[in-house]
Amino acid sequence: MRILVIGASGTIGGPVADALAERHEVLRAARTHGDYHVDISQPESIVQLFESVGEIDALVSVAGSARFKSLEQLTDEDLAFSLANKLMGQVNLVRFGLKSVHDGGSITLTTGVLASEPIPGAAALSLVNGGLESFARAAALDLPRGVRINIVSPPWVSETLVAMGRDGAEGMPAAKVAAAYVASVEGTDTGKIIDARKFA
Repeated sequence: MRILVIGASGTIGGPVADALAERHEVLRAARTHGDYHVDISQPESIVQLFESVGEIDALVSVAGSARFKSLEQLTDEDLAFSLANKLMGQVNLVRFGLKSVHDGGSITLTTGVLASEPIPGAAALSLVNGGLESFARAAALDLPRGVRINIVSPPWVSETLVAMGRDGAEGMPAAKVAAAYVASVEGTDTGKIIDARKFA
C-alpha cells in the first residue's frame, strides 16, 4: 500500500511511519521535516499537500496540538488554537484528503486517553479528543467507496513522560503504540476508537 503519514517526525509518528514502512510504501509529511511539508491548522496547506501527494491507499494522522492549561487559565486564543489545530486540522485532513484515498482505503486519526480519562488541566485536550472521536464514528457512516475511518487513542507515551521529567515506565513506548496504527491500516474495522493500550 501507498500510505501517507502526517506527523511522521513526531514522537509517535516516527515509529508509526517506521512500522508501516516494513511492509508498505510510506510518504512522510510533517510541519518541517519529511518528504512533504504541511501545517494542518491551515486548510490551504492541507489542500496543497494532497495535490502534491496524489493517490494513496491510506492516510494516517499522528498530528495536532492543543493547549494544556487549567480551565481558569484557558484563553480564547488557547481554545481557538486547540480547535483549529488538533480538531479541525484532522477533520480537514479527512474532508480534503478523501478524494485522494483509493476505493476500500483507510483513514486513521489520533486522539488520546484524555478523551475518556481527563486530568486537571486537560479541558481543551479532552474537548478536541472527544470531538474527534464523535466525528470519526459519524463520518464512518458517510464515507463513500468503502473507505474506512478509525481513531487511535494512545495513552501517555514513555518518551513524552521522560521529556517532561517524569518516569517513562508509567507510559507506553511509542514503538508499541505504533502497533495500533498498523492494525487500523491493515484491518477491516471502521468507526472504531482503538485503545493503543491493548497492544502493550
